[in-house]
Amino acid sequence: MKSIVQVKRISKGENSTLSEIYIDGEFFCYGLEDTVRDVKIKGSTAIPAGSYKLGLNTYGAMNARYRRLFPDLHKGMIEICAIPDFSYVYIHIGNNFGDTAGCLLVGYTMKFIRQTGEYEIYQSKKAYKALYKRLLCLMAQGEVWLQTCQPDLS
Repeated sequence: MKSIVQVKRISKGENSTLSEIYIDGEFFCYGLEDTVRDVKIKGSTAIPAGSYKLGLNTYGAMNARYRRLFPDLHKGMIEICAIPDFSYVYIHIGNNFGDTAGCLLVGYTMKFIRQTGEYEIYQSKKAYKALYKRLLCLMAQGEVWLQTCQPDLS
């Protein structure tokens, strides 16, 4: 069985990109990334449009931090694999583009902050835990792929 996680980008801030995340066609939560750029800037660029297999990364500092943060849940970081010119790209918790480091943040609610011109997401830990459980179950059943679609958000 192959499952699809779609990241549908819906709006952009000055440095942030807001998306809706769907699992097998059903809305699950919001996502937040850095700005979409033609030329990659390490830790400050959204994931390029495309399809990427999800995997579990069981080493590194972030993995150890999440093992402490979610001891009853964590089996490894959900990694978005084989992105050209990117490495160690994870799905994780956070609220604003400063938390992304080139990764995909998740949350149940979102808000546009007029003063900063940026999007933020909230209830991130709650959304992460639910998404993590769902993705682990799907990964146990077969391959899980993440697809980012790149509409013109200008």
